[in-house]
Amino acid sequence: MLEPGQFNNLRVVKEVAFGLYLDGGDWGEILLPNKFVPEGTKVNDRLDVFIYFDSEDKIIATTLTPRVTMGRCAYLKVVDVNRVGAFLDWGLDKDLLVPVPEQHRPLELGKSYIVYVKQDHQDRIIASSKIDHYLDKSPPDYKRGDEVDLMIAENTALGSKVIINDSHWALIHADDIFQHLSYGKKLRGFIKTVREDGKIDVVLRKMGQRHTSDLAKRILVALQNQGGFLPLHDKSSSLEIKRVFSDSKKSFKAAIGHLYKQGLIRIEANGIRLQKSGEQKSC
Repeated sequence: MLEPGQFNNLRVVKEVAFGLYLDGGDWGEILLPNKFVPEGTKVNDRLDVFIYFDSEDKIIATTLTPRVTMGRCAYLKVVDVNRVGAFLDWGLDKDLLVPVPEQHRPLELGKSYIVYVKQDHQDRIIASSKIDHYLDKSPPDYKRGDEVDLMIAENTALGSKVIINDSHWALIHADDIFQHLSYGKKLRGFIKTVREDGKIDVVLRKMGQRHTSDLAKRILVALQNQGGFLPLHDKSSSLEIKRVFSDSKKSFKAAIGHLYKQGLIRIEANGIRLQKSGEQKSC
């Protein structure tokens, strides 16, 4: 079944002077204009195309990749504003409309906002900046350690509020933030806790032994790049460790402890040094 606002794999049924017509099933034949037709395409070939509506609200196909698809969130720039609403650049010929009633607050020309893409009651593809209306309110089905996509939505006194997997709100607590997080930025993260009330905490790095191993490998690379010595140790300040490795002092101490036990480093009074032993073990 054809899904507007998504990529669909459709069969070419007709070639005309201005493009190709594709079999849209119940939607009828859908035009793919010449400028988007891959070279050598012929009748009965199948193409992966994005389906949306043109400036006259007629269904149309393109081989361009939009910056967002239906049912997902994106950080997009406003390129025009009029009495109908704000128009966003999403990488296609026709800009994406955020109608006035779908604006959390008036969107301003030239600024970028997080929006959710949906269909309106007329089946048109539009966006909304009222994100909270469209995220899933049902109990989340996540487990500790699950890897998720996240987008930074708001900085608060508790930390950074984020959208995970385009579906739920979550929070990165301030104590777990070791880098600058800007509005609209996309990152990978990991589920830390799903609380009894359904609220979700996430972190930006793997947890437990997996995180210790990853940080240990980064420390080894840094040592190799710095001639085998780093002026950091278990008594170094949290700020200095955060500046160099974007991580906590607790994690750093666990990682260098791991490297020390493996015989890969020596811990000296003023730093850590690569162990030159030929019997080093891999971490």
